[in-house]
Amino acid sequence: MTDKIDIHTLNNATQAEFIETLAEIYEHSSWIPEKVWHSRPFLSVDNLHQAMLKIVENASIEEKLTLLRAHPQLAGKEAKSGSLTTASTQEQSSANLNALSKKEMDEITSLNQQYIDTHGFPFIIAVKNHDKAGIFNEFRKRINKPYSEEVYSAILQVGLIATFRLAGILKGYEPSA
Repeated sequence: MTDKIDIHTLNNATQAEFIETLAEIYEHSSWIPEKVWHSRPFLSVDNLHQAMLKIVENASIEEKLTLLRAHPQLAGKEAKSGSLTTASTQEQSSANLNALSKKEMDEITSLNQQYIDTHGFPFIIAVKNHDKAGIFNEFRKRINKPYSEEVYSAILQVGLIATFRLAGILKGYEPSA
């Protein structure tokens, strides 16, 4: 979808249109807009976002882990093969993760593997809030955090990513994150 739509149009969309419009707000997790559709109408985009966050918050640990595992590795195999979603491609490119030196690529590959081995899901960060150096620093800081703390951190980052993605498709929404 190239043109932004307003919340009124989204509220009046069919269930299929609603889900299609919001399908990639949460990476490969259309179950979230599917569940939130039943809460319409939304007074604002922020109201919609809060409802989506509540669905994730109330999800089972298995659903949360499935959501986290749906995210790609930073500068990982999906980026190399060109199979990232459009949103992920733009986000990773905005932080220059598509232009890493060989040394940086070797380090991020190693960090990705260590992180997945430790936590069982990819490292997730809202790259729009960071430059390349900041991303590497956060990666190094979070890699050895306790599992439960890291699940919580990753879910918070997923929520921030959703904020930016909503702002990209809906009129009148400026994220404060």
